[in-house]
Amino acid sequence: MLLDTASLYFRAYFGVPESVKAPDGTPVNAVRGLLDFIARLVQDHEPDDLVACMDFDWRPQWRVELIPSYKAHRVAEEVEGGPDEEETPDTLSPQVPVIESVLDAIGIARVGAVGYEADDVIGTLTGRAPGPVDIVTGDRDLFQLVDDARGVRVLYPVKGMGSLQAVDEAVLREKYGVDGPGYADLALLRGDPSDGLPGVPGIGEKTAAKLLASFGDLAGILAAVEDPAAKISPAQRKRLAEAGAYLAVAPKVVRVATDVPLAPFETALPSEPRDPEVLEALAERWGLGGSLQRLLSALAR
Repeated sequence: MLLDTASLYFRAYFGVPESVKAPDGTPVNAVRGLLDFIARLVQDHEPDDLVACMDFDWRPQWRVELIPSYKAHRVAEEVEGGPDEEETPDTLSPQVPVIESVLDAIGIARVGAVGYEADDVIGTLTGRAPGPVDIVTGDRDLFQLVDDARGVRVLYPVKGMGSLQAVDEAVLREKYGVDGPGYADLALLRGDPSDGLPGVPGIGEKTAAKLLASFGDLAGILAAVEDPAAKISPAQRKRLAEAGAYLAVAPKVVRVATDVPLAPFETALPSEPRDPEVLEALAERWGLGGSLQRLLSALAR
């Protein structure tokens, strides 16, 4: 089980009231919400291994160089020589180090890589996994990794953190008309305002799905644009041709990396905390109460 950690603690932050606070009055709604969510995942799905995948760089420079608008609207502050700061609510940012410390003290693997997003870490670990993989994320970009043959599916929070939709190839075909790899092509054709991806003007989701159904993948569509005999409307041919420069670089930006360099680490779920004294101090300092106990109980079972 691979967690898109930032996606999940964002959801926890907005799904749990800010009135949930530490003894000193500091909001810990994201911390407690995430712990409760992981407890339910462990209890309901009983994974053998679990990795909290982290954004060490939420907006990698190599992606920005290819598409400068990539996540540009989310930048709170540009940091020369380092990752830009992402715009986050004032009361969420201080909770992130607490989340990291608690996961470390419990002994849940927390993995990231300099210059890469959590999506890329997830893509790499999914490719390496010898068995079935559940990817837990609120980010549809990771639908591209769905692969029935390898048992790779996405558990997608539908409303807040309360219920999860298991997304497999049947769900993707029913909703989008594509399979996992096809979802990346669909996304780059239609664009994604939340990621600053412009897409191809005039090519929406339904048109993109029809083009992919007709020509197989992005390469097939681009070949059809160059082929006068291909059955593609003059308007679509013109739009796709004019977007040639974007379509040449968009696949590298949209598709998750699968070759992230990662040092060896332990993925097995702990049955008891790695550092009980540190964890006890964190629990008292931040008032983690029942949320932490529910997770520890789920791990012990």
